[in-house]
Amino acid sequence: MLIVDASATNHIGIRELKAHLSRHLKRVQAGARLVVTDRGRSIATIAPIEPEPARAWVHLASFAELVRRGGAGDTVFSSYNQRLDRASRTVLRELR
Repeated sequence: MLIVDASATNHIGIRELKAHLSRHLKRVQAGARLVVTDRGRSIATIAPIEPEPARAWVHLASFAELVRRGGAGDTVFSSYNQRLDRASRTVLRELR
């Protein structure tokens, strides 16, 4: 098991990244953030993808804002309601 300090951002050169890509991707998967550098200049960031429940919360918040503004008409509501149901189930499953 790989233990990584998720709060630390590591700088890594392109050559090192190419030579040991699998190792560095495992570190990212474990929570590390990598800043890729080219001749000492930062050019990119590699970071873990946010977990699914966090994205579900974003959908719920978006829908709440839509309803608050009164923009949830029948056609918008029905299509968004399907996505909201999936997001709600994900969040509820995570909370259990």
